[in-house]
Amino acid sequence: MLRRAAELAIRRPRTVIAVWAVVLAVGIGLGGTVFGKLGGLGANVPGSQSQVTADRITKLDPGSDTIDAMVASTTPGRAIAADPGLRERVTAAVTDLRRIPGVAQAPDPYRTPGATGDGQAVAIPVTFVSGISSPDEDVALKAAQARLHAIADPDFEVRVGGGPLTGNALNDTARSDAGKAEMISLPVVLVLLVVVFGGLLAASLPLVLALCGIASTFLVLYGFSFTTDLSVYSVQITTMLGLGLGVDYALLMVTRFKQERGGTPDIASCVRRTVAAAGRTVFFSGLTVAVSLVGLVVYPAPFLRSMGLAATAVVAVDMLAAVTLLPALLAKFGHRIKPASARRAEGRWFGRVAAGVVRRPLPVLLAIVAGLVTVATPVTAMTLSPGDARELPAGSESRQAYDLSVAHFPGQSTTTPVDVLVEDGAARPDYLAHLRSLPGVVDATQKTYPDGSAVVHLTPSGTVDGKVATGLVRTIRGEHQGAYVTGDSAHLVDYRRMLVARLPYAIAVVLLSVFVLLFLFTGSVLIPLKAVLTNLLSIGAALGAMVWVFQQGHFAGVFGAGTKGGLGALDVTVPPLMIAVAFGLSMDYEIFILGRIREARLAGQDARAAVVTGLRHTGRVVTCAAALLMIVFACFMTGGAAPILEFGFGLTLAVLIDATLVRMLLVPAVLALLGERAWWAPRALRRVHARFGIAEAAGADAGTTGTGTGTGTGVLERV
Repeated sequence: MLRRAAELAIRRPRTVIAVWAVVLAVGIGLGGTVFGKLGGLGANVPGSQSQVTADRITKLDPGSDTIDAMVASTTPGRAIAADPGLRERVTAAVTDLRRIPGVAQAPDPYRTPGATGDGQAVAIPVTFVSGISSPDEDVALKAAQARLHAIADPDFEVRVGGGPLTGNALNDTARSDAGKAEMISLPVVLVLLVVVFGGLLAASLPLVLALCGIASTFLVLYGFSFTTDLSVYSVQITTMLGLGLGVDYALLMVTRFKQERGGTPDIASCVRRTVAAAGRTVFFSGLTVAVSLVGLVVYPAPFLRSMGLAATAVVAVDMLAAVTLLPALLAKFGHRIKPASARRAEGRWFGRVAAGVVRRPLPVLLAIVAGLVTVATPVTAMTLSPGDARELPAGSESRQAYDLSVAHFPGQSTTTPVDVLVEDGAARPDYLAHLRSLPGVVDATQKTYPDGSAVVHLTPSGTVDGKVATGLVRTIRGEHQGAYVTGDSAHLVDYRRMLVARLPYAIAVVLLSVFVLLFLFTGSVLIPLKAVLTNLLSIGAALGAMVWVFQQGHFAGVFGAGTKGGLGALDVTVPPLMIAVAFGLSMDYEIFILGRIREARLAGQDARAAVVTGLRHTGRVVTCAAALLMIVFACFMTGGAAPILEFGFGLTLAVLIDATLVRMLLVPAVLALLGERAWWAPRALRRVHARFGIAEAAGADAGTTGTGTGTGTGVLERV
């Protein structure tokens, strides 16, 4: 397949380039409309008690949206609750709010207990009529916001948030953050690529591939939007992958092409050799990253499943572009790209590092493992939360309204209610009273319906993910009194249970797929096992650091999460997604290195010498690719949404650890300790690999290049 792709690119480069130009144009034009189809999915699990109960309550009562205006003094510490001027302004505003079509309730805060908090703020809730159409609700929402903001003057500030405003803010933040990150990362990456390649043309090729990856991302998400819901963060996360892997794969291919140029002036032969060697590595790397993400499809949660499908498709498109578009570009413009200098091709510094590790593998192994395990320790304290306005940047109005509520209404719960449906509740007043009196409940309301059912809204103390709220859910369910529980805390309990229940299946899918691919790639059963264990070490360290920073609050402000003391929990969507993506990226670099080590072994080198040769020729590529990928991920941290900050931080650190400590030190140490045993496989599996594995056949283009690119690159027989 790769051989045919190379020949097509050489014979018809303009046709291949034109096809991808159409993909780029359609992706930017049509795919860009996907932003209007994004929403919040969070911890919802189809078929769970929390989701089924939520659907049943919605049928009984469509519900309504409520926003909250917080009025506070512009002078810190000033008591305003008794200010007559403010009272007059608030009363007039409440009267006007009640006249707005679509507004159901706007209570007078001066007649509502607790609405003035500590006396330094006034809370004005506005509830909208349930069942009105979205356009009408949007009109009513904007009219209410405008009237509430009119209360402000030089002495009083007004912040409006909650309800649909928080969701809208998250969507807007996702859109602006994605655009901002791309505007920052692309020029920076281009400058660094110019430095790496020493020329603008060679440097521009990875960016062309990355742009095609981004356009394809939009197209993939647009297609999925017709079959599944998409999270507000899906564009950012898949764009990270599309941009990052596009640069990674192009960097590997262009670097190999420059090395091959040193051995022959024939561009066609250089393209064939590049595709046969680096293209083969990219092909297997793309497959491995894709199957790592396919594990997310095992989970029934819409967010994880849709992200797994979308990200897998994006990786596949990047890989396809690397083995079709890039060879066409090289065939068309490769004569303008300078060959690699002999010094750069040799990679002496990385060779010396690898040789030092091979001489003393055991001390290196023990030191790296001990350090990574230590950094990973905070993972044991990790907790998850469905999130709230704290996930928004500090400058967001919804976030500021939330902060004012926390500051000026101490003792009041900031969590959403635990909703309990009792089908025969109208006939069981004693049980309803029991629910309202459960420990941890600070407020309770209830409503009965014509069919005899009742819904009790219990507001627990603490946070949504706290022990009180989640314990209340488990207590009610454990009583087995015909009560069905939903609400954010119940969704979180069911989501955690789903993760634990489906984790073995996700692990089995990923590990089995990775094992098969790496076995076909290397012919070894120990190398796939080594790859999995070393990957888990780097991912565990990155996840532990993420918990230490964002959940526990150490230096959280440095990374944009300004909440004092940390967020208290990680967003429910981040850890499983971050683990899947980081595992795939780790396998990416693993295959980059193993490809060259395998070439050296096929050329007749022993196990330890092959490790040094492989690191010498790939160390610079892996390091540059990792640096560029880190820049892409770090640029997404310039936004303010906490889940993206967590995801970007975790992946940046995971790539840093993996490309330096793990690939440059830990992997060669393990391979050196194993020696020839690293390439061992049972006799039966050796026969399987001989029949189905990837073999090299010496052909016209096989052999050694003048720049020391390796021997036996050959032409692929089965790929």
